[in-house]
Amino acid sequence: MASYDSDSSGGEDDYTETNVLLGFASQEPTDDTISQLGGHPSWFDNTSTPSAALARCKACNDMMSLLLQLNGDMPEHFPGHERRLYLFGCQRRTCRRKQGSVRGFRAVRLSKTQEQERTQETRPSEPQETQIQAQEEAPAPSNIGASLFGVKPPTDVSNASSNPFSASSVSASALSNPFSTKPTASGSTPSNPFSNPPSPATAAPPQPSPTASSLPETFAQRVRISLPSPPPPPSPPTTTEPWPPQSSFPTAYPSYHLDADYETLSPRAPTVPQNVRLDMDMDVDGNSNSSSNARDDKDTFESSLDTAFQRFADRIADNPTQVLRYEFRGRPLLYSTTDPVGSLLSRPSHTPANALPVPPCANCAAPRVFELQLTPHAISELEVHETGLEGMEWGTVLLGVCGRDCAPRGQEAGEVGYLEEWVGVQWEEVGGKR
Repeated sequence: MASYDSDSSGGEDDYTETNVLLGFASQEPTDDTISQLGGHPSWFDNTSTPSAALARCKACNDMMSLLLQLNGDMPEHFPGHERRLYLFGCQRRTCRRKQGSVRGFRAVRLSKTQEQERTQETRPSEPQETQIQAQEEAPAPSNIGASLFGVKPPTDVSNASSNPFSASSVSASALSNPFSTKPTASGSTPSNPFSNPPSPATAAPPQPSPTASSLPETFAQRVRISLPSPPPPPSPPTTTEPWPPQSSFPTAYPSYHLDADYETLSPRAPTVPQNVRLDMDMDVDGNSNSSSNARDDKDTFESSLDTAFQRFADRIADNPTQVLRYEFRGRPLLYSTTDPVGSLLSRPSHTPANALPVPPCANCAAPRVFELQLTPHAISELEVHETGLEGMEWGTVLLGVCGRDCAPRGQEAGEVGYLEEWVGVQWEEVGGKR
């Protein structure tokens, strides 16, 4: 995957605004009543809570604390989808730097129209006569592939209800508050799209048993990624552990509202580091020995400097109070390229455009895409009341989500489903400082 340098709309010295939407912690209420940093999570409704297993630390099995809750509605990409994103982290000191101590999941609720389309896409093949009759009665299916991968520049999007976190949303100048909550397309609970159609007047021919050739089409088949396509992945294990009361959780982090604005960068003139001496003097014989020594000093400096971290630090320094970076189907700003997460995301891969080279969605096998990341200042805000020096030790937390925004299998219209997503944590170097 290419390095993260795709934000410029022009030359290095003339661009000031990028496609990245930055989130800032605010103690004052904003127009968005859903997104928050810290605090306690809220749900679409209290009767549709996730399984407690999604918020348990995989290292100690204790309940974790909310780091981020985000309104993820994107009508321009997923019409009829209501989305929320959640990040949880374990507060136990013994779990720091351990796999599974930071987890994330996605909540999704589909409207009736979207659920019917999803049901038609996964319905097994029928006899030819039945298919012809269904084609005459049913409307033509929508072009899902175009909506999944048809990324458009921000200037092409004029939908006022689009998620302002999206890179394809309207410009920051057109938004009074980019985090404002938008009304959903469905105002009431839709009817069940899985209801059986009325029986025909005449007896239908016997239905053949589904075989390997009549299984539902997979995502790879519909976007023609490969032929032949592998069978659908097995359904991820479902756990119905009830969501526990707040008393079962550690003391919550302070809660902040979120405000947002598009990232602006200050032009920088190239400078030579102060500890690098470039001596261009030549000796009496006309040899450039001193120049050669200067080049050696510069090479030594560059080899000892983590260029990815320097890029990260410079980028954060332009907006030092940011706690969140959001660019759906964008590229993350890596804290390092030498740790396991950085080396995975920075090496060349054969994944589809805008996809992360990480495990695909466990529910539908679609490639995952980058959506957001937390930045170091989020730690300062969440641990504002901490008096000790020991706290969270990550440099950034990345969230990759299903590029198709799928819903759990069997979920009906109007119901809420929860699916765990990929989280990559880039930890601070041992002995490093925030």
